[in-house]
Amino acid sequence: MKNTTLKSVSAYIEEGIKKSYTYQGYKDLVSSLLADGKSTGHEQSEALANYSMLNDRRMKRWDKTLKINESVSNVFSNADLDITWVVLSEGWCGDAAHVLPVLNKLAGLNKGIDLKIVLRDDNEELMNNFLTNGGKSIPKLIIYDNKKQEVVNSWGPRPSVATQMVNDYKEKHGGLDPQFKEDLQLWYNKDKGATIAEDLLKLL
Repeated sequence: MKNTTLKSVSAYIEEGIKKSYTYQGYKDLVSSLLADGKSTGHEQSEALANYSMLNDRRMKRWDKTLKINESVSNVFSNADLDITWVVLSEGWCGDAAHVLPVLNKLAGLNKGIDLKIVLRDDNEELMNNFLTNGGKSIPKLIIYDNKKQEVVNSWGPRPSVATQMVNDYKEKHGGLDPQFKEDLQLWYNKDKGATIAEDLLKLL
């Protein structure tokens, strides 16, 4: 039964890769949809379009300012890899806007890492295999071994420190409110991708 499950997951990943986007292609898609007041995803609303607009700006800002720690950079650059990073995402997702630029920088350090972004709503079967506490939380990174054609790990939807912040706040307040979401954005800005890089370093 286990082998059947692995084969089906691999099949969904291969299907997702066929209709995936490069990082630049994903950004171009988000920008082009915004020109028509739309976001990626099956649901459309003014709020989602506004989130996408904010995220478009965030990604552009991170692309210009983001720097990877030298020690982390060295390990990534010298690792012997043949993997695909398949990331489930949507343009309206705030966490994705902070995470994707870091993944792009890290992937750019090693020719053995191929970054592919797939849209969550267009890849429901794949998403259903990588739920977080039963939910379709994104971004979700799937680390796929190209030679073995199997999943070796997954990560997301948030870096470890941010995940702990979310869990602690939910436990104390019963849910996430606008104030927490603002605090989380400030944390991302101060952290500058360091926790994401450290998390993924452990998964190499």
